[in-house]
Amino acid sequence: MKTLTTFAVALVLSAFTAVASSQFPDISHDELKQAMKEKKVTLIDVNGSESYAKGHIPGAIDFTANEDKLAANLPKDKAALVVAYCGNERCKAYQQAAIKAKEMGYTNVKHYSKGIAGWKSSGEKTEPGA
Repeated sequence: MKTLTTFAVALVLSAFTAVASSQFPDISHDELKQAMKEKKVTLIDVNGSESYAKGHIPGAIDFTANEDKLAANLPKDKAALVVAYCGNERCKAYQQAAIKAKEMGYTNVKHYSKGIAGWKSSGEKTEPGA
């Protein structure tokens, strides 16, 4: 029975991940930089407050610290670009923020799959935050 339950949980998580990844298309590094330059993106960092304090993509919102008041930190325009990111390509934590934004009615939610690790390895600067 335990094996069946473990299998069922794995199957549900796998399906959830597939749905979430198809719901939230990736944004490329260059597209993200352009959107930031044009001030046409709201970034959500889903790496936890400790990581956020050490360094995050400039302008990003700390999801952990602001989850309960996320609506107040997102644009009024529900079609505005919202990008969630976490650690790297293997990290799925971004889904928490992406799903929450989608549930709040945002229609242009994307995923920066390179995450903070990819941002740094591309030579980009981070900003510290509390």
